[in-house]
Amino acid sequence: MKRYIGAIDQGTTSTRFLIFDHKGRIVSAAQKEHRQIFPQPGWVEHDPVEILQRTREVMAEAIENKGLKASDLAGIGITNQRETTIVWERKTGSPVCNAIVWQDMRVADEVARFAAAGGQDRYRAKTGLPLSTYFSGLKLRWILQNVVGTREKAANGELLFGNVDTFLLWNLTGGAGGGVHATDVTNASRTQLMNLNTLDWDAELLADFEIPHAMLPTVRSSSEVYGEVNSGPLAGTPIAGILGDQQAALVGQACFAPGEVKNTYGTGCFLLMNTGEKIVASKFGLLTTVAYKLGHKPANFAMEGSVAITGALVQWLRDNLGLIRSSDEIETLARTVEDNGDVYFVPAFSGLYAPYWKETARGVIAGLTRFANKGHLARAALEATAYQTRDVAEAMEKDAQIPLRTLRVDGGMVKNELLMQFQADLLDREVVRPEVQETTSLGAAYAAGLAVEFFAGLEELRANWRSDRTWKPKLPSADRQRLYAQWKKAVSRSFDWAEN
Repeated sequence: MKRYIGAIDQGTTSTRFLIFDHKGRIVSAAQKEHRQIFPQPGWVEHDPVEILQRTREVMAEAIENKGLKASDLAGIGITNQRETTIVWERKTGSPVCNAIVWQDMRVADEVARFAAAGGQDRYRAKTGLPLSTYFSGLKLRWILQNVVGTREKAANGELLFGNVDTFLLWNLTGGAGGGVHATDVTNASRTQLMNLNTLDWDAELLADFEIPHAMLPTVRSSSEVYGEVNSGPLAGTPIAGILGDQQAALVGQACFAPGEVKNTYGTGCFLLMNTGEKIVASKFGLLTTVAYKLGHKPANFAMEGSVAITGALVQWLRDNLGLIRSSDEIETLARTVEDNGDVYFVPAFSGLYAPYWKETARGVIAGLTRFANKGHLARAALEATAYQTRDVAEAMEKDAQIPLRTLRVDGGMVKNELLMQFQADLLDREVVRPEVQETTSLGAAYAAGLAVEFFAGLEELRANWRSDRTWKPKLPSADRQRLYAQWKKAVSRSFDWAEN
């Protein structure tokens, strides 16, 4: 019997390969960062070839660390940064340009132009998404319009498109020598090209965005065998699960029942609520997305609140300002002060996502006096994550008509106990951290494990979930409301800073 299941976790700043046992415990892990490329203000790129190389390296390293071989793994799942857009040559596998990252804002003018012709929500009924710089469709359109020769090559079937999951799957299963060109419904639902009702590419949307159908991957479920790794130490291992990173975390947190909620604190912050087989249209600035589709079973849907900048703000304080030497130092610095000193940091570096959807917002620091010091800035940066989560949680409660009872949390920032306590205080809800906090990777492993019968079913996955720590709210109600009111005032100051 196969002892383990693997997961590729390709994120915004790094790539990891994790190996889990039947209990969802980590057996081995390897991680490598990749470059963040900023060609001009508002543009964010990655090198797809570098990402592929890092993926191969961490797969080999994690296997080598424990002396494992391909026969020890029942399968591999892929989870990935969503919306990041890659176009490559069908015959050679060479990308036509760098990947355009989900945070990139170069299509802001196109967003305004499309919205002027039918409103920001003109595609929401079909896709669950507002017009935004966030999603893949307009990024793909930009490549076809601005990279010389791509429009003609795409029309002739010479180019392929995919988010990062598709690029990795195609390359790992053979590339130009017969690689599988596919994606799953969760990633497809983030392109703004897929119809939520049909779970397939929509002809009208493709026509509006001027995108040839021939370059698109086949849309498949989140849990099935797509192909096998064709080379390296894991050659012959089935790739059997694909989930966008936030949907993977929902699965990893075992949120399989309608109304169950998780929040992932990473580069950005992403709150998802499982709505079951029902597509719930948002009236309060949230996204409707596919949660997962397990094999031949009907798809489950989710409501999502996406926040662009949370952990990335800590990185910015480290890399751009030199306020800290490592991200771990942010909590120590924030604890040098008793409170935020009335300083509020709205990190609208890429505009504001849910629930505001303000492309023209920009980052502001409000409330500065000569009393403020670097400790207050550090605390304000951490608190910004909790405030943005409350913005999304309130919108979700209104849309779903379901009160949040507890919040299951995961991601790199949940190690920060000051932040987690403030999050509980601000929400006036319990915040629960699971024992296995690598829930994104775990969700991809679960999807693959279900497909190859490494796991028996959802009940086994629920039984694997175990609580590590719970934070209970302590802040007096008057203080909670005062702080949040000041935050809302600061947010309003960030609006309409940039002009389309």
